[in-house]
Amino acid sequence: MSTVTMEQRKRIHPHKFTLWVGIGSLLMMFAGLTSAYIVKRNQANWQTFDLPQFFWYSTVAIILSSVTIYLAEKAFKQRMMQKYRSLVVTTLVLGILFIVFQLLGFQQLWAKQVTLTANVSYSFMYVIVGLHAAHVLGGLIALIVLFAKAFSVKTRSYNSVPVELVSTYWHFVDVLWIYLLIFLILIR
Repeated sequence: MSTVTMEQRKRIHPHKFTLWVGIGSLLMMFAGLTSAYIVKRNQANWQTFDLPQFFWYSTVAIILSSVTIYLAEKAFKQRMMQKYRSLVVTTLVLGILFIVFQLLGFQQLWAKQVTLTANVSYSFMYVIVGLHAAHVLGGLIALIVLFAKAFSVKTRSYNSVPVELVSTYWHFVDVLWIYLLIFLILIR
């Protein structure tokens, strides 16, 4: 193997590098929000609240979706396209289910008068969880693109980079949700 070929294999794909830079900036944003949450919770009017039951259901959905996207990536690399397609669909359905459970959780909160403007502690929770949900929606859009490409009769590309990018991002929002859930449970 030539030196040039070996050097090229050591380099990270530009899209992967860009994704990791984006993930780094998202980590800093959520670190800032959770740090502000910790500082603000010492205010006299801070109120604690219980997280809705549906947040636990959404956690199960996103963890399962992380497993299915991992298996989808593996199937794609093995060129098992039928299995890949079904796993992408399953991941997409689980991602949608995550959002539905989040919305039902917010309905539970609203029923208990835990609204965005009722207290600063509630506002922080809405902003943090809402921003995460927005990033999950971005991941769902990427999954829809994978879905469209997987079922397209015109596209027959076996470039694994797009699948790897979506998989990495999806695992990131999964791990981020678990961190946020644990944070909101422990730091009241």
